[in-house]
Amino acid sequence: MDELKKIAGVTAAQYVKDGMTVGLGTGSTAYFFVEEIGRRVKEEGLSVVGVTTSSQTTAQAESLGIPLKSADDIDVIDVTVDGADEVDPNFNGIKGGGGALLMEKIVATPTKDYIWVVDESKLVDTLGAFKLPVEVVQYGSERLLRVFEAKGYKPAFRQVNGKRFVTDMGNFIIDLDLGKIADADALANELDHTVGVVEHGLFNGMVNKVIVAGKDGVQILESDK
Repeated sequence: MDELKKIAGVTAAQYVKDGMTVGLGTGSTAYFFVEEIGRRVKEEGLSVVGVTTSSQTTAQAESLGIPLKSADDIDVIDVTVDGADEVDPNFNGIKGGGGALLMEKIVATPTKDYIWVVDESKLVDTLGAFKLPVEVVQYGSERLLRVFEAKGYKPAFRQVNGKRFVTDMGNFIIDLDLGKIADADALANELDHTVGVVEHGLFNGMVNKVIVAGKDGVQILESDK
């Protein structure tokens, strides 16, 4: 599987050209994309500026000598390559399995060419089997959990080593075990208007290219939107 992810990551790196501002994603597949950009910077003299989506990716990029800028210091990103936890046929997706969904969406929003790199297991007919991450402020989070429980969303605070996971932005994540999301746009709209929710892992209609690594090789899916 790692070999497939590497192929997808290296394929995505081909869309990066000299002089670009590049969004550097987080996760096991995006890792290989960042590694390839680092190799090209070192061996080919590629001149780019990276904008990272997590402290983990920042550390990786710095170790590879990729020049970085803060999301506050840019207006437009030429291309961002990131992973996804699920992708449906309408190019809607769930992200945030690694806990970086807020930073990932902040970087994705000003991006001209937004690309996901995934292995074929991430392609689904309907979103929801993967638990939907919802990033919430700590204050009032217990009440918010009860609100989600009352809606039948089967919520749970994300835990790491027996403690509540805290994001790079200092928030908690509540994972919703929905099984199936009948209307991804309606759910996104509901969560967008829920007080205490900072961001959610539904990335609907944002991506325009999905690079899929599978047993038969690499496939590039393009949105017609």
